[in-house]
Amino acid sequence: MEAAAPLPGAIGTSASLALRLGQTVFASASLLFMSFRVEFFGYTSFCYLVVIMGLVIPWSTTLALVDAYSIFLKYVPRQPKLMCVVIVGDWVLSFLTLAAACSTAGVTDLLLDVGQPYYPVNLCRRYQLSAATAFLSWFLSFASSLFNLWLLPSL
Repeated sequence: MEAAAPLPGAIGTSASLALRLGQTVFASASLLFMSFRVEFFGYTSFCYLVVIMGLVIPWSTTLALVDAYSIFLKYVPRQPKLMCVVIVGDWVLSFLTLAAACSTAGVTDLLLDVGQPYYPVNLCRRYQLSAATAFLSWFLSFASSLFNLWLLPSL
């Protein structure tokens, strides 16, 4: 009996590698936009975004390395325990990223409504870019977690 072709986007495929690299790039951009001037520490939601992006970057980079190694060796890992760890990690980080992006966008919108005397508009625009790139990172993370979840019943 021949093994089924791997689902595009599941761990060990080139699509998964692209998703992981995208997650890493957008999470890094979000972290850089937020941390360019160190004024984010006054708001809990901004600190939360920095912490979550600090977790997403090594997670996505590690899984991108696993994908690259799997592509290089032409071996798709299908160990149930490994897949469960990847799926749970993806889901947890996906929801944490969504929560961080939403809270950052909400606080930034509130700061923009307050007006110029309270908080500089240029700084709020940077926080908006940080939230937008966090949303993009979440979208890619959610997509990869769905692909891996779809693969779970075949283990």
